[in-house]
Amino acid sequence: MTETRHDGDAVDAPGRDGAVSAVDNRNRTAECIANPRRAVWKLSLPVMAGMGIQMLYNLTDMAFVGRLGGDAVAALTFNLPLAFFFIGIAFGLGTGATSLIARHIGGDDKTAADNAAEHALVLAVGVGIGIVAMALGLRVPILAALGAHGEALHMAAAYFGIVAPGFLLAIVNVTCSSILSGEGDTRTPMAIQGMGTILNIILDPLFIFGADMGIRGAATATVVSQAAAFAAFIVYILVRKQSYVEFRFRHFVPSARIIGDILRVGLPASTSMMIMAVGGMFYNRIVSVFGTEAVAGLGIGGRMDAIYILPMIALSSSQVTLAGMFIGARRVDLIRETLRYTIFWGEVMAICMAIIFWLFAPSLAGLFTTDPRVVDVATHYVRTVCLGFPFVTVGIISGRVFQGLGSGLPSLVTTTLRVLLVSVPVAWVLTRLYGMGLQAVWWSFVGSAVLSSIVAAVWIRRRLAQVEAELATE
Repeated sequence: MTETRHDGDAVDAPGRDGAVSAVDNRNRTAECIANPRRAVWKLSLPVMAGMGIQMLYNLTDMAFVGRLGGDAVAALTFNLPLAFFFIGIAFGLGTGATSLIARHIGGDDKTAADNAAEHALVLAVGVGIGIVAMALGLRVPILAALGAHGEALHMAAAYFGIVAPGFLLAIVNVTCSSILSGEGDTRTPMAIQGMGTILNIILDPLFIFGADMGIRGAATATVVSQAAAFAAFIVYILVRKQSYVEFRFRHFVPSARIIGDILRVGLPASTSMMIMAVGGMFYNRIVSVFGTEAVAGLGIGGRMDAIYILPMIALSSSQVTLAGMFIGARRVDLIRETLRYTIFWGEVMAICMAIIFWLFAPSLAGLFTTDPRVVDVATHYVRTVCLGFPFVTVGIISGRVFQGLGSGLPSLVTTTLRVLLVSVPVAWVLTRLYGMGLQAVWWSFVGSAVLSSIVAAVWIRRRLAQVEAELATE
């Protein structure tokens, strides 16, 4: 067969038969077009399973660290926004790759999909190296600026110093997962990431308590599990070559156009997650004036929050792939259908989780700590923010559709509105200028979610109408 280089020249290259690949390519898109609702679950359920395992890890990790005391929980809480900040870059690049690969597959252009996957992986390695260097050099001043002090600062710096080198592995893992998702395979990433997460759960108590490493043990377990997942992805994609997209780096020529296509979606997506991470840093700073117990309560509440957020992210993940494929196939009607269908089931999940959180918040918080003050803070946090779940659902799902269409800006705008323009300023004003307590911070989360979801809903409706009109004139 012949292969087209990234610069457009055709060269002989080994690989799958071109006709077989084209048929396989059309079958992938045709299957989603024939039954788009089934495609939502086919793509989402494996991700949900993986998120479920990740959620179990989040809960058990906090429970194990909680046994080390309030300072350890606070140290982990101070680290969460930093980790979210750096990993957010990876998810942004991955989202850009998923969107671009799906659009090329929907448009029946496998060579372009291969090129996009190669560029995404190279970008991930380069960005990962830069992130590790920056993270190691700035961890102590950043943690101190976030409000960590005393023993909590010492423990937070120790934890981050071990976890930071693993960011390179995590970024490559996320990118590999996104590449496979873009081609319509969410089962393999779930299996590999799930394996790594289960390993993390097993290693946590062994390192924390068995090896008497304390919070350093939790960090070490995380890096070891990331390394295991990294090895599995490399074997699957590069050694055994089992992915649909193919990697032929000996023919690799960097393309500014392909990089631009990835970053057009990926950069706003990364920036959105970094904004949320920065928001988390501000929240920690705002809450820290109420004491270490308040920060620990926020951290535990955030882990409980993940019981809702992670499944919602999993459900919405299908929209990047499907919107990309459907826009490539010029089927805006199917984008609308899957959007409405996904929002419906997202709202069902959101309402059910809100009811559960409201009823059982104290019991859930009690799983992580025996400190009554921390339990009280976490309980009030969860019972307040769960009221915003139905609105958050609309924002998350709409944003993923935008990304599938190749538009990253709307998600960035709504995230900026929700976090930096509403939630953080309102929380600061209410607590600092008006002397209100923690409850004011929690209500700022809800208010910002309502406003941003309204903007997202109106925007996606207008954008789909615009895309439909553009396709009709071509």
